[in-house]
Amino acid sequence: MKQVLQDLSAGKTLVAEVPSPKVRKGHLLIETRLTLVSAGTEKMLVDFGRGNLVQKAMQQPEKVKQVLDKVATDGLLATYDSVRRKLAEPLALGYCNVGRVIEVGEGLDGFSPGDRVLSNGKHAGFVCVPKHLCALIPDEVEDEDAVFTVIGAIALQGMRLAAPNFGETFVVVGLGLVGLMAVQLLRANGCRVMGVDLDESRLAIARRLGAHAVVAASADVLAAAKEFSAGQGVDGVLITASTRSNEPVSQAAQMCRKRGRIVLVGVVGLELNRGDFYEKELSFQVSCSYGPGRYEEGYELRGEDYPIGFVRWTEQRNFKAVLESMATGVLNLAPLRSHRFKARQAEEAYEVLATGQSIGIVLEFIAEDGSELGRVGLCPGDDLHTINFDSKPSTTVANTPQLGFLGSGNYARGVLIPAFSKTAANLVAVTSADGLSAAQAAQAFNIKSASTDNETVLANDAIDTLVISTRHDSHASLVCKALQAGKHVFVEKPLAMDLQGLQNVQQAYHGAVAKGGSPQLMVGFNRRFSPLSLKIRDLLASTQGPKAMVMTINSGAIPANHWSQSKAQGGGRIIGEACHFIDLLRYFADAPITSVKAAGLPDSGLECTDTATINLTFADGSLGTLHYFSNGDRRLAKERLEIFVGGRVIQLDNFKRIKAYGWPGFKAMRLYRQDKGQQACAAAFIDCVSRGVIDSDSAIPSVEELWEVAGATINAAKQLDEGSH
Repeated sequence: MKQVLQDLSAGKTLVAEVPSPKVRKGHLLIETRLTLVSAGTEKMLVDFGRGNLVQKAMQQPEKVKQVLDKVATDGLLATYDSVRRKLAEPLALGYCNVGRVIEVGEGLDGFSPGDRVLSNGKHAGFVCVPKHLCALIPDEVEDEDAVFTVIGAIALQGMRLAAPNFGETFVVVGLGLVGLMAVQLLRANGCRVMGVDLDESRLAIARRLGAHAVVAASADVLAAAKEFSAGQGVDGVLITASTRSNEPVSQAAQMCRKRGRIVLVGVVGLELNRGDFYEKELSFQVSCSYGPGRYEEGYELRGEDYPIGFVRWTEQRNFKAVLESMATGVLNLAPLRSHRFKARQAEEAYEVLATGQSIGIVLEFIAEDGSELGRVGLCPGDDLHTINFDSKPSTTVANTPQLGFLGSGNYARGVLIPAFSKTAANLVAVTSADGLSAAQAAQAFNIKSASTDNETVLANDAIDTLVISTRHDSHASLVCKALQAGKHVFVEKPLAMDLQGLQNVQQAYHGAVAKGGSPQLMVGFNRRFSPLSLKIRDLLASTQGPKAMVMTINSGAIPANHWSQSKAQGGGRIIGEACHFIDLLRYFADAPITSVKAAGLPDSGLECTDTATINLTFADGSLGTLHYFSNGDRRLAKERLEIFVGGRVIQLDNFKRIKAYGWPGFKAMRLYRQDKGQQACAAAFIDCVSRGVIDSDSAIPSVEELWEVAGATINAAKQLDEGSH
């Protein structure tokens, strides 16, 4: 399918060929007919992409601080690589989509295949959208009007927050798509409306759409507002403009009557003058997109609705209200359609957008014969969910592993796939849920096919090895399927989120062995393979007696609503990341774990505790203490390990350097750049698959160690969960 992307590094708009997404639970799979380009949000993204690095930095000062903090902890080169990878990822554009339902996901009622629907889907031939971000289009509403619904919902939510009453006077500052729709909605609500904008053509459109007065932003806006309100001051102001200037807010405060209302819908400067607001007791509020439910994972992704008696207007109900206003003729949208392009002409469309001379640009995903474009452009042998790319001939050397990647998120594209691409393996296929990241990875790393269908890759007999880097809740089941299909498996941690999942993996592994197979199974515990870890292991080999190890992880806080914090999806950060360090302590102890005790900070307010201390004992008497803390300052380096043994001490600092005390002939080792062992880990696994054996002196863990570390991690998480209740 065709999808419109923005290259943030080069500032170019692209039309890429991307595999279609598959329908998911609670979602609709929609074949697109029309999309609308947002002259506000999308123009900002295009302008950002076209700026140089200095201009980009000036627009995002908070990101600059994060970069500087990362330089201080991880080093300049590692930070440079991270920033470069981020800017190199094309961004999917669009959030106003009209199409027909192709497939209805499990557990979703109220929609059927063939329905015309409005959604906040992207500029793409097919989109998979959760139900609360979709709405049925009434028969009376044409696609050309319905495509404006999401923009209308933004205007409607801003108006609802302003709470206009019949007969009041309002000013709309900024007459783009949102502002021009707000003018009409306020009029329909019985208000007198004045429009303000720099562009004379937009002022003319506002007048045509019923604005009682218009004024150029370069004129005396305050005098015009005073005259418009008969000297009393206006009742409210909706700011729908996009500018860095503080003037729109300042003027809004000055033109309002006492206890007037100001609602910010656009993006403007916010250096406020307290006196303007204090003396009049003005209210000021920022509107959040389409309405209640926006950015709420439970509402948008899990389909948990708000009772209408408590939340009358959710974002989906706002969609429906806007569509109804179109059906009854309240909204006149013809003047807002300034340009129309075929989807393949998106680059031309965004050139027009960049000039600032457009209002509403419509993209058509419709072929010349009237058929949808989602199915157009497929190569022979492709299907909707898989795209084959031209690539270099496969290596013909015997025993060369043939790799498939399930999952191509940020870590996979930034670390795992690059690491495996440098090994002797052939990269055959890659998948992702949305298709975009898979296509990006395939083209960047010469992978033969990109898909949104994991089952196709699992069933591909030409693939003998799988790398699994999907979300945590799918790891155990995908590992089982891969082992049952006779494939070798590298799974990004964790191996499993609970004991049942771990038992299922063990059964699948032993079942594969019982059938005569010799599957290689590995978890991505890369820190074992860091050159610094290998040096420490060598040093420890010259000592005797149990070890006392203290590892401190300054993980930093992440939002409570992040998927990794969910018990169902990510299992929490102890399951998802602390397993790395439990494994590393197990590696240095070189003895089985015999007990696990965990305690966390109380009342964290999180679904899964992520600030905790985990104490491990080992069969040789060694002790390991893991401090996994999310309540620190990120400017402190993330990972630090100290090992005390036989009158000696060794210290590992963030996988950049080690210092040794008491070791004859060795004091320190420092790397030119941070190395957490990802490349060496991938190479060791591929070597193991190629030769079919694990060398006894290899850092690769045995399956018994994998079971042990997974069990200890699950045990620790369970103790923390029980301790928090």
